[in-house]
Amino acid sequence: MLLAGDIGGTKTLLALYAPATGARQSVVEAEFHSADYPGLDVMAREFLAREKLTADHACFDVAGPVIAGRAHLTNLPWDVEEAALCQALGLRRVMLLNDLKAIAYAVPHLQPEDLHSINVGKAEPQGPIAVVAPGTGLGEAFLVWGGSSYIACSSEGGHASFPPTDERQAGLWQYLANRFGHVSCERVCSGLGIANIYDYLRNADPGAEPDAFAATLARAHDRTPLIAQAGLEDPSGNPLAAATLEIFVSILGDEASNLALKVLATGGVYLAGGIPIHVLPKLTDGRFMRAFVNKGRLSDLLAAMPVHVVMTRAALLGAAQYGLDQMQTA
Repeated sequence: MLLAGDIGGTKTLLALYAPATGARQSVVEAEFHSADYPGLDVMAREFLAREKLTADHACFDVAGPVIAGRAHLTNLPWDVEEAALCQALGLRRVMLLNDLKAIAYAVPHLQPEDLHSINVGKAEPQGPIAVVAPGTGLGEAFLVWGGSSYIACSSEGGHASFPPTDERQAGLWQYLANRFGHVSCERVCSGLGIANIYDYLRNADPGAEPDAFAATLARAHDRTPLIAQAGLEDPSGNPLAAATLEIFVSILGDEASNLALKVLATGGVYLAGGIPIHVLPKLTDGRFMRAFVNKGRLSDLLAAMPVHVVMTRAALLGAAQYGLDQMQTA
């Protein structure tokens, strides 16, 4: 049996898989609030004990770079190591993947019902594929054809510098530069980014924030879903939240096309992570694609690229598929 997990800065999904039924059908799964646990080993032991099941292999995707079997999570104060987890959980083997590499690994296994197309385009067979995943942070990855199958490659492109493309974004960059010094794409194109954009707009026009909404935000543990919901459901009553989503979607479109150009993603662009699903109406009203193709002489090239929103939990699927494939190889 394989224990697979998608370890995020906000929540963690753990599941058990049997090789006979594959990665698309778990035996059992559960969701945990990541910050409630001091480490992955404690969470995994609780999960296995509660379900009264055992595993001999594990594969976890983590939100951070994995170097020599070790990772320090970017948005969670955990250090994880394959050898230590293997010993703590009593397993034969533990595998760690960067979360975006796991999502990328899942992409070739996605079915039509797992996707919502923003731009149908025309995928070039065996062409490179770009993956952009705004969640708690911003993850980026890509796939290249390896002769018989795709090879998933992780990156830390979300921490590259944010390039503003208009006057309002330039003001956002200056506001965040004063706060943080370096302004990465993650600072503006993620769950953290939505809150940062809102703060910038509120700072510029504090009177535009309704008092009741200000009080709600002040009590919230996580402001991002409240801002996104207000921007979607009450744009006239909460213009700051509505403007926040407009800026976020434009930045996401521009950053997705930046990655698409860098890897020449003629095989398609996939938007994953938790946020695209929740703001889907804003991704399909034209603003995203206008930003995506706004690349001068290469606009036509970008307009031909398929762009899809991943509607399923691709990171967990990728971790499970990778783990089962490695078990079979071994």
